[in-house]
Amino acid sequence: MLNLNQHPSGRHFLQIPGPSPVPDRILRALSLPTIDHRGPEFGALGLKLIAGLQQVFKTRHPVAIYPASGTGAWEAALVNTLSPGDAVLMVETGQFATLWQKMALRLGLEPEFIARPGIDAATGLPNAWRQGIPAELVEARLRADTGHAIRAVCVVHNETSTGVTSDIAALRRAIDAAGHPALLLVDTISGLASADYRHDEWGVDVTISGSQKGLMLPPGISFNALSPKALAANASARLPRSFWAWDEIVAMNRSGYWPYTPSTNLLYALHESLEMLLGEGLEAVFARHRRWAAGVRAAVDAWGLAVQCADPALYSPVLTGVVTPLGLDADALRQTIHQRFDLSLGTGLGKLKGRMFRIGHLGDSNDLTLIATLAGCEMGLQLHGVGLAGSGVAAAMAYFSEHSA
Repeated sequence: MLNLNQHPSGRHFLQIPGPSPVPDRILRALSLPTIDHRGPEFGALGLKLIAGLQQVFKTRHPVAIYPASGTGAWEAALVNTLSPGDAVLMVETGQFATLWQKMALRLGLEPEFIARPGIDAATGLPNAWRQGIPAELVEARLRADTGHAIRAVCVVHNETSTGVTSDIAALRRAIDAAGHPALLLVDTISGLASADYRHDEWGVDVTISGSQKGLMLPPGISFNALSPKALAANASARLPRSFWAWDEIVAMNRSGYWPYTPSTNLLYALHESLEMLLGEGLEAVFARHRRWAAGVRAAVDAWGLAVQCADPALYSPVLTGVVTPLGLDADALRQTIHQRFDLSLGTGLGKLKGRMFRIGHLGDSNDLTLIATLAGCEMGLQLHGVGLAGSGVAAAMAYFSEHSA
């Protein structure tokens, strides 16, 4: 049984790719007294939050906020735009794309799951789980769909299980080149507010995200950013929906309210998050994450280990997946690191279980947080007898010293 009164001295290092470490300023906001969610003070807060989120999603259109995890926002995106039996094209890029495809099946849709073929010779891992979205395969499939039976294309922007950030603008160009009217639904649950994302400019119809990654909040809030095309599709969609329905949410949001009891104190925290992110400036936030990511990858290179993402152009600024040598159980390594150094790392998921671990570089982190994290990883690897090519800690220190914030 978990005993919250017993914990090693010092602060636990939470370096998973989400939930991310929560800044103290946000934790303090959570503790404010709860107010009337039908009163004027709350309405003013609601309007400010929606305006701030529009800046983060880079959209002029509505953003629906749910008191739910990102999984709920997945479901909301599907049920608000589609009808039973609709064909949807989904792209296998990792575990979260796989889970979204399974949800589509359970909802009565007909998802076609395509993937980049082959196995990576260096690691023995599927190419689909080391590369980004194959826009050329999506374009070819849509060109073949001359009757336009496919109603939506569903993809993951920043695949949390692999550390690959796909090029959504290139995918939009591929859909347009095919001349296909399918909706574009994009999961950027782990990408939003850490990686550049442009809902309107990239022609996304529904963007799905959550609170516990780049927004630096605890889990419990999720989002759908909507395009006019998505709202038009909503009018004829026939999948059952009530709690997830956009119409009532969008209508009440115009005055800053919700058709149900919202997560009041989490919305206080969201207010602080938006103040922090927009105050720093989104471009500066993205640059900070890219710098952290480069420092961590310098360490992985120094160790002589492989980064899960095989294409440097698609390296995620949010997390780095580290492939462990054949014969080393990555979960056993993670357990050692947690027990010895009070450091949590992300596990390998799905087809990657036991083959890799994930280092999160997001949330309430800084250079020293990441150097300490890499020290824990390096000591754990040595305890498991891994012959490292060099010191990753020294490499990260050199990178951060030479590339100032």
